Amino acid sequence: MNPNTPWPDLSGIAYGGDYNPEQWPRAVWREDVALMREAGVNLVSVGIFSWALIETSEGIFDFSWLDDVLDLLHESGIAVDLGTPTASPPAWFFAAHPEARVITRDGTVMGFGSRGMASHSSTAYRDAIVRVASALAERYASHPAVVLWHVHNEYGVPVGEDYSPQSVAAFRVWLEKRYGDLEGLNRAWGTAFWGQHYTDWAHVGAPAAAPSVVNPAQRLDFARFTDHQLRECFIAERDAIRLHATQPVTTNFMANQSWGTDLWAWAPELDIVSDDHYLWAADENGEVGLAMAADLTRSVGKGAPWILMEHSTSAVNWQPRNIAKRPGEMARNSFSHLARGADAILFFQWRASRAGAEKFHSAMLPHGGTRSRVWKEVVDLGAKLGMLEELRGSRVTADVAILWDFESFWAQDLEWRPSVDVQHQERIRTYYERLWRDGITIDFALPGHDLSDYKLVVAPAQYLLSEADAANLTRYVAGGGTLLVSFFSGIVDENDRVHDGGYAAPLQEALGLRVSEFLPLREGVRSELDWHGDGGTAGRLSADVWQEDIEVTRADTVASYLDGPARGGAAITRNAHGAGFAWYVSTRLDVAELRTVMSRVYTDAGIPTSALPEEMEVVTRHGSEHDYVVAINHGVAPAWLSITGTELLSDAEVDGTLELAGGSVAVIRTAPSREGGGAPRS
Repeated sequence: MNPNTPWPDLSGIAYGGDYNPEQWPRAVWREDVALMREAGVNLVSVGIFSWALIETSEGIFDFSWLDDVLDLLHESGIAVDLGTPTASPPAWFFAAHPEARVITRDGTVMGFGSRGMASHSSTAYRDAIVRVASALAERYASHPAVVLWHVHNEYGVPVGEDYSPQSVAAFRVWLEKRYGDLEGLNRAWGTAFWGQHYTDWAHVGAPAAAPSVVNPAQRLDFARFTDHQLRECFIAERDAIRLHATQPVTTNFMANQSWGTDLWAWAPELDIVSDDHYLWAADENGEVGLAMAADLTRSVGKGAPWILMEHSTSAVNWQPRNIAKRPGEMARNSFSHLARGADAILFFQWRASRAGAEKFHSAMLPHGGTRSRVWKEVVDLGAKLGMLEELRGSRVTADVAILWDFESFWAQDLEWRPSVDVQHQERIRTYYERLWRDGITIDFALPGHDLSDYKLVVAPAQYLLSEADAANLTRYVAGGGTLLVSFFSGIVDENDRVHDGGYAAPLQEALGLRVSEFLPLREGVRSELDWHGDGGTAGRLSADVWQEDIEVTRADTVASYLDGPARGGAAITRNAHGAGFAWYVSTRLDVAELRTVMSRVYTDAGIPTSALPEEMEVVTRHGSEHDYVVAINHGVAPAWLSITGTELLSDAEVDGTLELAGGSVAVIRTAPSREGGGAPRS
């Protein structure tokens, strides 16, 4: 590893995917590497689900087949991301250690034959993962093919929470460290409610299924504990590898597609951040969710280049309706990740499996073989990525941050909230999509982060907000920032207790208002707003799901309710606080309706927007000598981009205007600029 960078010892943009040669006769292996070279593959992940073939019984290892695979790949010029196979313990492990099986919240003991089946609190499991990781690292630390270590696979998927006796015992230990004594626990959990007061640590259990709703503070802590246990397992394997090897270590996140791991806590433990992202077929605008995942991955990694460890060439196999990607869609997906900071574009998997649960999952080399459209697109993508070595190491900057807080999500997702229609995923996606369609590049952040470099901070779903974090947001506004807060934010503290002073109490100074009461709407009911936020120009906005009874103390009302339970009251407010502005939106607006509000918010924040079609995705990566503008036309009609530079995929000079055909991609080298992350103006 280069001592100045944790990036693997590779040239150019990494390209490849999961390779599972153990599923195929040896005769196929040489065909594989020949086709990999044809496709431009330079990195593959090996061994991720191979525990049973590597450690054939407890403490007995067979490396012969893996030796041959790594040697063959190295001879062919293909580097290896070597996986530890600990997401799928062998049958012999569970036969020897049945107590390591996961138990669900309702008491079901999970069986064998899947993946992610072991309790992360099991001593036997922890001993076993360190043993196999150590053995692999000791044997392959110096193998010239190995440039990266890949620990486990998608922590928390499909199993995160475990209610086994070992997990319950570990939970008690974790709680005692967190609270010190039972008095602290009882106070934090509010156990005076429903007579839950504890007098003995032995009486404290996991929040298993119960006759009614279980203490939400206990559930929140169990989510924190689960994340801690998963992360401890990763650290144990990572440290075992580092005793022998110097290559960087990673594991594959699932960014905005899994809520069970707090990626802000995980990312500092990795040498390089990696992510898996799969389009949700039911989402007709999947490119927006993809961009959101990429921006989140970059953000938790503090802006450093990252690895797209997995995505699909076409359809997946685990959704209700697995929609195949359309021609060119795979390339657009790949370039969106590249645009947002990925220096590696990898897939699951290289060759489509003939057997097992994922045999209908697409692959770089599909069942249709080298005559298929997918294969031809794979080869074409490899050639294009091979032209872009100079992008490696360049970074993305942003003027806008959206708050993304896993602990708040864990708390908000629990039962008995005011309306089932209020979902953090929906609000964050809606605000993100509005910004995306306005051509604005976005970072994600925690409310306690230093936000001073951002012109605008958006809090679409910050249900849980500590007093300290609220003070940080208030200082941000006073210092000249623009803050937008959506409804049902700032409601509870870190123990899921409603703030003293009422809803949104810790943000009252910044927002200039008090929230007196929630007024959820019945299913399907819409309400109208009178908008007068543009210099007195009146208009109408349409909303649904939610209203609030607001007492305005200092803020200006820029929209009021025309109907519904809050009729005549403030719906959207703007408050000047110090040198900045704080906006509050007390109802649910969709992407289209938000255009009016956000246009006014951008003016306060001093943020220019793009005049490009909403289907255009344009992101700039900043290098030491040049900038690189990645432009993706997700629409069918051509679009024109005002830009000057060199289009790298065609090696053509662009003097002022670039025409981008529908469905196509361009990468333009330009003169450097540090004016922020927005799109070029057309």
